[in-house]
Amino acid sequence: MLPTLRQLQYLKLLSEHGSFSRAAEAAHVTQPTLSAGIAELEKILGAPVVDRARSGVILTAAGEEAVRRARLILDQAEDLVQAAQGAGQPLSGRFRLGVIPTVAPFLLPKALPALRERFPKLRLFLREDLTHRLIASLRAGALDAALIALPYDMTGLNWAHVEHDELLAAVPDGHPILDKDRKINPESLAPSDLILLEDGHCLRDHALAACGLEPPKASDEETFAATSLPTLVQMVGSGLGVSFLPAMAVEAGLAQHVPVTIRPLAAEHPSREIVVAWRAGSSRANEGRLLAETLRGV
Repeated sequence: MLPTLRQLQYLKLLSEHGSFSRAAEAAHVTQPTLSAGIAELEKILGAPVVDRARSGVILTAAGEEAVRRARLILDQAEDLVQAAQGAGQPLSGRFRLGVIPTVAPFLLPKALPALRERFPKLRLFLREDLTHRLIASLRAGALDAALIALPYDMTGLNWAHVEHDELLAAVPDGHPILDKDRKINPESLAPSDLILLEDGHCLRDHALAACGLEPPKASDEETFAATSLPTLVQMVGSGLGVSFLPAMAVEAGLAQHVPVTIRPLAAEHPSREIVVAWRAGSSRANEGRLLAETLRGV
């Protein structure tokens, strides 16, 4: 005998809410019904999944593993329902899309109206987060697709190209380097002159890799880091250093009204690739490709 989806859902809710009463309320069933479902699940698995304590419910080791697998199974079951309901009607119903912060504010304002017009039945749920967390959510089935930038470790994922986004130098107005060549040579920049996004932003790694530069030493007290591109631009405009910006951000007007000069880089292929990624084998793969195709047209 195998566990039912209902029993796995009971266990998942129990792990999230920490008590039988709250889990039963979330499942819209009575507490005895949920307790009976958990007891039957334990019988099928041949091991207890929860310890009942005064402080609430504590998952056993078997319970932790069962919850981890239950989440995957439930996500895949929901994926199946969504795919069946959307058969013949791609990008209709719920679609969970992750977007990195260095893309979301610049591409989405153009993309969302086009998506609404082309796919009026689409219910798009957006999540903005750093690349590593979006990829983890993709692999866990918590997202249907993610709009991210390559290069990145894409093990277990497939993707479709959206665009190549050139990386440009952002230099304070009047900086001596502007008196040299029209293109900024990254080799002429000292690590201490650089202002980058903080660790975790893939744009930081893309810019350094494209320019063949080493990251500033964490111990350097004169090294600055920004948490977002708008903050980064303001720091450059204040004369704190030189940085790199994606072309899509510059085209969106990020550096306007700030004393910053934008110049191309004297480097081979200084760009990142924007893609729509999804889990390998996902039933939403065709929709991921269609989404990328739509984004290419905006």
